[in-house]
Amino acid sequence: MSDPVLFPPTAPPARPVSPGLYLVATPIGNLRDMTLRALDVLAAADLVLAEDTRVTAKLLTAYGLKAKLERCDDHASAKAAAIAIEHLKDGAVVALVSDAGTPMVSDPGFVVARAAIAEGLPVHPVPGASSALAALCIAGLPSDRFTFAGFLPVKSAARRTALEELRTTRQTLVFFESGPRLKDSLSDMAEVLGTRDAAVARELTKLYEECVRGTLSELSQDPRCDSPKGEIVIVVAPGEVEAASEDDIDKALREALGRLPPGEAASEISRAFNLPRKPLYKRALDLKEQ
Repeated sequence: MSDPVLFPPTAPPARPVSPGLYLVATPIGNLRDMTLRALDVLAAADLVLAEDTRVTAKLLTAYGLKAKLERCDDHASAKAAAIAIEHLKDGAVVALVSDAGTPMVSDPGFVVARAAIAEGLPVHPVPGASSALAALCIAGLPSDRFTFAGFLPVKSAARRTALEELRTTRQTLVFFESGPRLKDSLSDMAEVLGTRDAAVARELTKLYEECVRGTLSELSQDPRCDSPKGEIVIVVAPGEVEAASEDDIDKALREALGRLPPGEAASEISRAFNLPRKPLYKRALDLKEQ
């Protein structure tokens, strides 16, 4: 096996970095996952907003970069937004990074980006590593449609309520979770969501990367899911489609008829329940007369 090429000689040349706010994805573990464009932006940045300046300082040092850092966590995001807007209005390059992965995904940087957008200032994505997408790729579950649900509530009752709201979602579900809460969360998922295939991915791209697959019930009893260390992503398969009863269909049609004419109501319910439109249209007319 040949040695890896560190920097391909045919890599496209760097482009000048224009003023604006750049949402820069950073590695979730393996520092080799840093993109060349991300390095260009950080090298050109007049200001870097970081969830934890100590973490970002280590990242910059690893690539021989220096930058003015400003804290942007849950407690300082409003202040960071004001500082960023001031710099951006002066024509500066401002980079926003999280501790790891893509900013804006369960991240306090949302406040900064929203403020810049409200001011009509340029905001650019610099895509790269994402633990949610990395876990989805290796879970072995449907990935054509998915819902990212972030962190579930800490307490079981609230967690079950949140899961109940997602129970009928016909898409793969992606969650973040901490090690100490993993076992309890999997147990609640098994109870509320039922028998579904799932995967627990942790330490993605790192030395001890692991992906444990099985049903939710099996995973809740798996010793590997009992307070593991590291960042954790849970991926859960979609639930099976349950046949709708006539009462369910009539209820949905009546609601739609309150907003739409019969033809459009029938089309909407046809798509929602995956049923032929023609009989639904006839039923909508009957309900309309009633």
